[in-house]
Amino acid sequence: MSEGSYVPPRVWQWEAGNGGEFASINRPIAGATHERELPVGRHPLQLYSLATPNGVKVTIMLEELLALGFEGAEYDAHLIRILDGDQFGSGFVAVNPNSKIPAMVDHSVNPPQRVFESGAILLYLAEKFGALLPQDPAKRTECMSWLFWQMASAPILGGGFGHFYAYAPEKYEYPIDRYTMEVKRQLDVLDRHLAAHRYLAGDEYSIADIAVWPWYGALVRHALYDAGEFLDVASYTHVQRWAEDIAQRPAVQRGRMVNRTWGDPSEQLHERHDASDFELRTQDKLEG
Repeated sequence: MSEGSYVPPRVWQWEAGNGGEFASINRPIAGATHERELPVGRHPLQLYSLATPNGVKVTIMLEELLALGFEGAEYDAHLIRILDGDQFGSGFVAVNPNSKIPAMVDHSVNPPQRVFESGAILLYLAEKFGALLPQDPAKRTECMSWLFWQMASAPILGGGFGHFYAYAPEKYEYPIDRYTMEVKRQLDVLDRHLAAHRYLAGDEYSIADIAVWPWYGALVRHALYDAGEFLDVASYTHVQRWAEDIAQRPAVQRGRMVNRTWGDPSEQLHERHDASDFELRTQDKLEG
C-alpha cells in the first residue's frame, strides 16, 4: 500500500500477522495464551525480564544496590523471551497483567509483592532500600520529574521512532519525520539540562539517571536502532558526556549484561542467579 492511500474503516478489525517484525506477538486483547508457571529462585527478589532498555533499568538498579552493600537486593533474573510469547504465560500475566517486561516479585514480604512497570520497580526498590532517591525534597521532586519524563517520552523513542525507523515492514517518510523531530527535541531537552547539571537530579546519581540512560544513553552511544548518524547524536555533547560517565560504572556494566541474548557472547548473561555468574556463566563460557 503506497503512503497516503490507506483509508481507515469505520470499525477496525484485527488481522493476524499485521505488525512487521513483532507480528507474532501483537494482539489487541490482554490475558494469558497458555499455562506456564514462573520459576522461583532462592533470593528475595525475583525478576522476569529481557535486556531491552526497560529491562536494563531494573538490572542496573539491582546491581547498584548490591554495590552499595544492600544484601537484601540479591536477586534471580529469569529470562523472558518476548518473541516466543513467554510474557503471555499464565504465571507472567499474574505478575504483570499488561504482559510486558520487566516484572518483579518481592518474596521478602508476606504475602509476596508483585511490581510491574519499570518506573514503578525503580521507585519501589529505591524506597525499600532508601537509596538512589534524593532525600532533599527539592532534589527528590526533580528526580521524580525526570523519572516520569522518561516513562512518558520513551514510547516516542521506542514505539514511535524505533518502530518506523527500524522495524516497520516498509519505510514511510511522514512517521519517520514526525518521530525523528520529537526524538531530537527530547535530546535537546536533555542536552540543555545536562549542560548545567552532572546528573538529572543535580549532583546526585539517582533512579532518574538509571531510567533514562538505557534509552537515551544507548541512543547517543550508537547502540540503539543504529540511528546515531541519522540523528546526529554527536551534536548533543552534554548528553554524550553524561552517557559515557554512567557507562563507566561497574554496576551499569554488569546490569546491561543480565538477560541479554544478543551481541558479544562475553557480554551475555542469559540468567543471573549469583554474583559469580558474571565470571562463570556468560554465554562465551557456556558455549566454549
